[in-house]
Amino acid sequence: MNPLWTIARKELADGLRNRWLLAISLLFALLAVGIAWFGAAAAGQVGFTSIPATVASLTSLATFLMPLIALLLAYDAIVGEEEGGTLMLLLTYPLSRGQLLLGKFVGHGLILALATLLGFGAAALAIAALVPDIELPLLLWAFGRFMLSSTLLGWAFLAMAYALSSRVGEKSTAAGLALGLWFFFVLVFDLALLAILVLGQGRLSPELLPWLLLFNPTDIYRLINLSGFEASAGTGVMNLGQDLPVSGAALWLALALWTLAALALAYWLFRRRPA
Repeated sequence: MNPLWTIARKELADGLRNRWLLAISLLFALLAVGIAWFGAAAAGQVGFTSIPATVASLTSLATFLMPLIALLLAYDAIVGEEEGGTLMLLLTYPLSRGQLLLGKFVGHGLILALATLLGFGAAALAIAALVPDIELPLLLWAFGRFMLSSTLLGWAFLAMAYALSSRVGEKSTAAGLALGLWFFFVLVFDLALLAILVLGQGRLSPELLPWLLLFNPTDIYRLINLSGFEASAGTGVMNLGQDLPVSGAALWLALALWTLAALALAYWLFRRRPA
């Protein structure tokens, strides 16, 4: 059997045994259904509103949850094996470091993809079954794009977690850095961009600022899901995305490149790590 797939099956089995897949799927399903029916409760409206409003709310939710879950799932992928004394044993097998890293990525990636499909897919089925006169083609298109882009976002942060895990020597350090990485990309980056936008008026080229969004995978993710809906106008730094002269396909490519670049960095760091 291919050693890469052997490692992937082992990680997937661990995720099933530790209830990761079940817990993430239930979390996604409950939050998605809750947002679909109670997302407008603050405005005094209870019940399903519209597909664009639901996808916009789910995108905001997944921007916070998906990176955090991915980082928690894989922050100890390498350093945890070393602390447990199994990394040296694994490397004595006819298994390259690249195969070990890719096998772990495939296993964890399958856990995230299945959880996303089961959790958010259940919400889409509930909407299709319970909301009368729903536009099924629009629902399938919107949720399909949302689930695929959410999976890609999770994979990007999985790869970043491997890079952290390959660099540090202790699990506690990896956990702290993973939380710092989440804090930077999800919260700090956009605040810093807003500060640049406000303080740099007249000194920075307005054509340059929208391109800065591509340096954050969570912003690319939001641009993918908020585009195509006239009712989903961006707020804050997302308004800059309206001036970004790239196609939707280029945004998908940029998100995929984040995953590939982070995975390449993780491989480079892992190769330099002493056995």
